[in-house]
Amino acid sequence: MNVALWVVAGLLALAFLAAGAMKLLQPKEKLIASGLGWTENYSAGAVKAIGAVEILAAIGLILPAALDIVPILVPLAALGLVIIMVGAIVVHARRKENQALVPNIVLLLLSAFVAWGRFGPHAF
Repeated sequence: MNVALWVVAGLLALAFLAAGAMKLLQPKEKLIASGLGWTENYSAGAVKAIGAVEILAAIGLILPAALDIVPILVPLAALGLVIIMVGAIVVHARRKENQALVPNIVLLLLSAFVAWGRFGPHAF
C-alpha cells in the first residue's frame, strides 16, 4: 500500500505541478483561448493564486516525506487538493462544463486516497 500511495502522490504532484505552472505562467487570455473558460469568471490574480496553491500542494505531496522533514504536510497537502477539487467541481457544474467533471472527480478521489492513507494506516 505504501508503494501505491507513493505512486498516486507522484502522479498527483506531476499533474498539479503542470496545471499550476500553466495557470501561474500564462496570461488569463491565453488560458481562456486554450479552453479554460472558467477563468473568465475570475480575476487574473485569482487564477494565478490557484496556480500557486496547486504548485505548493504538488511540492507538499512529495518533499516532506522524501526529506523526512514534517511529513504530516503530505496528507495536509492531499487534503488541500481535495478542497481545491471540490471547488473545481462546483465551478464546472455551475458552468455546465460536464466534460471537466470526470477528471476533477478522479483527481479528488486520488487526493482523498492519499489523504486517507497518510493520515491513517500508512502514515509516515
